[in-house]
Amino acid sequence: MDISNRMALEVPLISARYARRFIEFMERRGVKRAALLNDTDITEAILNDPDSSITMQQITSVLRKADWLMNDERAAFQFGQQLDLPSHGLLGFAVLGQDNPRQLISMIVQYIRVGLPLMDMELSSTGSTFHIRLLDTWGLGELTPCVIKMYMGSIHRVSAEVCGHFDIQFAFPAQRDANSWQSLAPDCEFHFDAPYNQITMALKGQPTQKDNASLQFLLARKRQGAGEKVRLADETLMQVREMIMGQPGRPCTTNNIARRLNISTRTLRQHLASAGTSFREVRNEIRKNFATLYLNDTNVPLESIAEKLGFSDQASFTKAYRACAGSCGINVRRRKRSCQPCIY
Repeated sequence: MDISNRMALEVPLISARYARRFIEFMERRGVKRAALLNDTDITEAILNDPDSSITMQQITSVLRKADWLMNDERAAFQFGQQLDLPSHGLLGFAVLGQDNPRQLISMIVQYIRVGLPLMDMELSSTGSTFHIRLLDTWGLGELTPCVIKMYMGSIHRVSAEVCGHFDIQFAFPAQRDANSWQSLAPDCEFHFDAPYNQITMALKGQPTQKDNASLQFLLARKRQGAGEKVRLADETLMQVREMIMGQPGRPCTTNNIARRLNISTRTLRQHLASAGTSFREVRNEIRKNFATLYLNDTNVPLESIAEKLGFSDQASFTKAYRACAGSCGINVRRRKRSCQPCIY
């Protein structure tokens, strides 16, 4: 397990709404609720409370029972396909997708990374093509394929409005053939025994790029004229924003971003200065926006948010958030709870 503190397994991190939807899905497939909840300490009160959360220990216990009881290896993917934007609490994101589909993909990935932390997600893009790679940071073992399938199904569902032609790679074998899998999603190509678990998709109406050679050439080539410099600066800013949104944590440094863009850190700073900003300003803005989103729309503990956004501890996150937002995270969450209407 990559998580150094095994006590993290006992911290309520995951909204109970996911467990409730999964149990309802399994019940429709003939599996009784009691068989899934036995010895998990998950009560009906927890499942019916919109603000409750469950631990990794609890959710993995349910998933292990379900994985053994599933009679179709595609079932986990089918469940994932039911997790649309409203299921993740992201109904408002649909409006964003109409105006800025690139930003929609980036924000969805970052939100799910914290709100549903069964897997970590790495987002990268080449032109109009996005790549999302899933990483098992919990050491799920034999449960990994089940969880991977759920994520892939959900990513396909929430991205289908703005993306097309999905290429899904699984790093494990399958018993059913590709046609059987493709019947679940005709716009997908499925590959098994791949080197990694990754989904690739292209924005609708945009050409698919197979590599980043053109981007590297764009960033490395010497430009002449003020118009070209402005265009290059704007292009660099766009790429930097996407990379930070994909990985806003500790790996998000000037050196790492410059290396991924195949330019020097000095050149990166110059391009961002030409665009009227700096790496620090862009990163702080994105971190603040995501922090506010998590505080308002999730029950994820502050220490988990701090870790995902690249802070050494909760105190550092609280100090930084207060400096840029004018309020500490605890107060934001308290105001959110006090404004919530009663649900009967």
